[in-house]
Amino acid sequence: MSQKTRKILVTSALPYANGPIHLGHLVEYIQTDIWVRFQKLQGHECYYVCADDAHGTPIMLRAQNEGITPQALIERVHAEHKADFDGFNIGFDNYYTTHSPENRELARAIFLRLKEKGAIFKKTIRQLYDPEREMFLPDRFIKGTCPKCKATDQYGDNCEVCGATYSPTELIDPYSAVSGAKPVEKETEHYFFDLPQFADFLQEWIQAGHLQPEVANKLKEWFEAGLQPWDITRDAPYFGFQIPGEKDKYFYVWLDAPIGYMASFKNLCERIGLDFDAWWKADSDTELYHFIGKDIIYFHALFWPAMLHGSDHRTPTFVNAHGFLTVDGQKMSKSRGTFIMARTYLEHLDPEYLRYYYAAKLTSRVDDIDLNLEDFAQRVNADLVNKVVNLASRNAGFVNKRFGGTLAAEWSEEGRALYQQFVDAREAIAAKYEARDFNAAMRDIMALADRANEYVDAKAPWVLAKDDSRKDELHEVVSVSLNLFRALMTYLAPVVPVMADKAAGFLNINGWDWSSLDAPLMDHTINKFKPLMTRVEMDRIEKMVEASKATLQQSSSAKAAPQKEASSEEADFEPLVPQITIDDFMKVDMRVARIVKAEAVPEANKLLKLTLDIGFETRTVFAGIKSAYAPEELEGRLTVMVANLKPRKMRFGVSEGMVLAAGPGGKEIHILSPDEGARPGDRIH
Repeated sequence: MSQKTRKILVTSALPYANGPIHLGHLVEYIQTDIWVRFQKLQGHECYYVCADDAHGTPIMLRAQNEGITPQALIERVHAEHKADFDGFNIGFDNYYTTHSPENRELARAIFLRLKEKGAIFKKTIRQLYDPEREMFLPDRFIKGTCPKCKATDQYGDNCEVCGATYSPTELIDPYSAVSGAKPVEKETEHYFFDLPQFADFLQEWIQAGHLQPEVANKLKEWFEAGLQPWDITRDAPYFGFQIPGEKDKYFYVWLDAPIGYMASFKNLCERIGLDFDAWWKADSDTELYHFIGKDIIYFHALFWPAMLHGSDHRTPTFVNAHGFLTVDGQKMSKSRGTFIMARTYLEHLDPEYLRYYYAAKLTSRVDDIDLNLEDFAQRVNADLVNKVVNLASRNAGFVNKRFGGTLAAEWSEEGRALYQQFVDAREAIAAKYEARDFNAAMRDIMALADRANEYVDAKAPWVLAKDDSRKDELHEVVSVSLNLFRALMTYLAPVVPVMADKAAGFLNINGWDWSSLDAPLMDHTINKFKPLMTRVEMDRIEKMVEASKATLQQSSSAKAAPQKEASSEEADFEPLVPQITIDDFMKVDMRVARIVKAEAVPEANKLLKLTLDIGFETRTVFAGIKSAYAPEELEGRLTVMVANLKPRKMRFGVSEGMVLAAGPGGKEIHILSPDEGARPGDRIH
């Protein structure tokens, strides 16, 4: 299996240093780690680097809220992230931070190079400014009424009710999500990266096989809409790198975040003596692979290659995007306990279960994957425990008890032919790993496991052991079987590295070099078998789910980052809620209401029109609960409404109040219902 040694640099998207790692994040890191381990087992020079994305407004505000410095916050979160990744056996060659001297140096150098080549320009813009906090507000830190459909409490860049996009200055009655103050417009001068200048280069790069076909097709839509210059400036106060030659201007986090890949690798190069420039120069013969979530394709497939090309660096060989994670067919839910933190999982279950399950689900496409907890237990038990581990355990005893722990020195033609089938599967399995089609690779491996167990069942070594005249036959059967196990573990080693290490100790071999399969283990001494993996028990899964509910209810520490692992300053942040006094709260008039009629609003994605009887009159309220309830489910039910909310004129009519509901969103929205005996019009005290 000789081949040219490749030089490969691999990265995963940088987790934002504002909250813990959860199972949604781990889809990407496990996917990347499996691919990297596979490349290393092929004998290639492969490095896997990553870092915490440590800049941006959310980190600055959270540090202020906790009464600590941003540096203290990112150092604490970095340690937490590293511990979680270590727990899942993510084998980074370097896990660093974007708040590093290497990143500052590289960001400045790339900016100045792009500026020198005319790809950076200045422009005066108008932005909304929080007069109380004395800061310009990013779009997602501004809320107000949608200028299109008049839905309230919408973000500054798009409406979640009607789907419209707009400028924050178009919002009706805008307010700061940081302080609650009414923002004012102010002029500010910003730097822009002239992305349209690179349109021809990007068109060619996108069509040259550097992206999955569905991603390349999606990018065509952005070209049709027209590429726009990219604002790369943020005004003080801001936690990040100061722009060269400027006093109160900072690089937008999305400029220095991808450069953080380079910085982490530069730090590794200085540590182990690699030539950084040789890996990143424009004509380098090295390979560069990025693994990302589908929500950050725009940055990695447009801005990033354009920045690299414009600054005379190599561009990515391939950008692999994956989908999101659902649990039991639904969005991860805090109320159901399926928004599971990495640390909570590790306290209850073996990380290798999840690594294998994700591998069995992941394809080369940009598909979402589902973690079905019952299927998770069944598949891990059926595949890893019953098919693979039991293959070793059921044969090892015979070798140790009957043959002094030594495998047979000679095999029959049948045994050699069977083993060769397993060796011959190597190239097809390797091709599927290479293409990141792990699902297909796991199917091939488990088909081989079935074949191995069929061989054992057909030969029945427990029967052969009863007949001394068939001792040589028994010796061959168990020896061949353990060599088949060795082949299976060689192919599974990138997925379950800890189990593979235990298996290597049992087989008394030094690692899992795929080319070593050419020579079977014959006249070879093995060690006593010890359990390699225990079964998944549903009660442990149930305890993990319950612990997730408890953790999320009780936690007063960092908020969990959303499933999308974008590292922009609009991601991974829940704005601070403006505080009110008890006198303010007492002004809210909450009443029991009967839902007399419920109707869908055809023009809106999320709204139902409710006719409510509150005892002394009837009100019309538009409620964003369409995803959770069919109209017929609601009619006749009692609920609770805010009766003294100022009426709001909407495109669909006037909303005369608000019904109270709770939940994370989507199907997980539950309207509040009063206790039995309540009547329309009763006030909630």
